[in-house]
Amino acid sequence: MIDKLEAFSKRYEELSKRLCDPSVVTVNELYTKTMKEYKEVEPVALKYNEYKKIALSIEDNKKLLEENRDDDELKALLTEEQNELEEKKNKLSEELKELLVPKDENDDRNVIVEIRAGAGGEEAALFAGVVYRMYTMYAQNNGFTLELLNINETELGGIKAISFMVSGRGAYSRFKFESGVHRVQRVPETETQGRIHTSTVSVAVLPEAEEVEVNIDPSDLKIDTFRSSGAGGQHINKTESAIRITHIPTGIVVECQDERSQYKNKDKAMKVLRSRLLESEKQKQHDKQAKERASQVGTADRSERIRTYNYHEGRVTDHRIGLVLYKIDEILNGNLDEFVDALTAAQRAEKIRSEQE
Repeated sequence: MIDKLEAFSKRYEELSKRLCDPSVVTVNELYTKTMKEYKEVEPVALKYNEYKKIALSIEDNKKLLEENRDDDELKALLTEEQNELEEKKNKLSEELKELLVPKDENDDRNVIVEIRAGAGGEEAALFAGVVYRMYTMYAQNNGFTLELLNINETELGGIKAISFMVSGRGAYSRFKFESGVHRVQRVPETETQGRIHTSTVSVAVLPEAEEVEVNIDPSDLKIDTFRSSGAGGQHINKTESAIRITHIPTGIVVECQDERSQYKNKDKAMKVLRSRLLESEKQKQHDKQAKERASQVGTADRSERIRTYNYHEGRVTDHRIGLVLYKIDEILNGNLDEFVDALTAAQRAEKIRSEQE
């Protein structure tokens, strides 16, 4: 670990000098790139400097203890100080281990979230609407912006499928653990007998892909236009502004009908398609890397049940880490941080163990 930390410290000094170099400062792209790396390296370098100062103080204290071993009073004071320094050193060591854990390269990206009603018919569609509202409020709580991409509603106000983009630095880091099956246990609004039903919705979270990351051959695309359908706007069923894009090699189909403009719908649909293709390619790589897959919290597979919302008991359970919170109203109002923070900590701890093996 010390070798890695020394490398960080050396790189930090190099970057600090580069940021004062006129040949770097005057070139916007180079300056931005250098500053980005500087901000990534800085926390580790500063924490390591603090660690080295504590380690030096411990060595100096040991010498003083040796020199004053016959002075009981001074020896007691120095021993107490030594114990405090050792505690600080151990704490810094743990913090440095966490800082050295490789960061998810997608953490700072925008995300595309897709919610689909699963088992449970209309009740599943109604709960999909609840989950969408939860994410809308969670995005607002974190200062992110949310942009609707496509929605397929039911006659009773539920949602069969919906996709939206969440934009803002760190969006993926806060939403990535939501991928999977969300199960609800409650008395449905459509149920007259008061019986508790179980329904599910599936959630997929995709990091937004840049155009340069995914090469799409226009000849591989089949693009259809059609009239928008569903509730919610005067343009519905009047103009052929909705877009359906089929990626022929993979069979992936993307629709977007939220905008009045055919051009805007196509642009949004292409964003979703790029992200799905990038995720598909990464999933293939992950499937070949069992060790990497085992280091994650869950598999983020859509078929995996990750969370249960029990209305009758006011309980929400995250099955990946066994965390149970009896605050369902708060959670459905977008207060997801307790789950997200716990999942982030669990993933970080797993990565640290993996690095040490």
